[in-house]
Amino acid sequence: MRLNEIVFNDAKPVEGYGPGFFRIGGQVVQGPVIAAPSGTRTWGGFEDVAALEALVTEADVIFIGTGGEIAHLPQGLRSRLEDAGVGVEAMSSPAAARTYNVLLSEGRRVALAMLPI
Repeated sequence: MRLNEIVFNDAKPVEGYGPGFFRIGGQVVQGPVIAAPSGTRTWGGFEDVAALEALVTEADVIFIGTGGEIAHLPQGLRSRLEDAGVGVEAMSSPAAARTYNVLLSEGRRVALAMLPI
């Protein structure tokens, strides 16, 4: 088996998570989080639509982690983001973190917002 090192350039991958926290690019963040090319910051959850709308110029798709289990996004949230021209994919937070890391390693324009598990 051959292993290849992944290079993320300036982007910060999700390195770990646990009950109530995420570790992104060496930084531990408690509670909901956004990871994007512009940096890592806390997020106010589904009601904080403005923070996600601010990502439309940096990302072609936003992965939204809904916690430990997959859940539907509020329709208003999905509609506002899609109307702004960005793709939205909802999945469990662990799946969102993995998908984000893979596409980040490919140099894709992605952002991530996650609720803790």
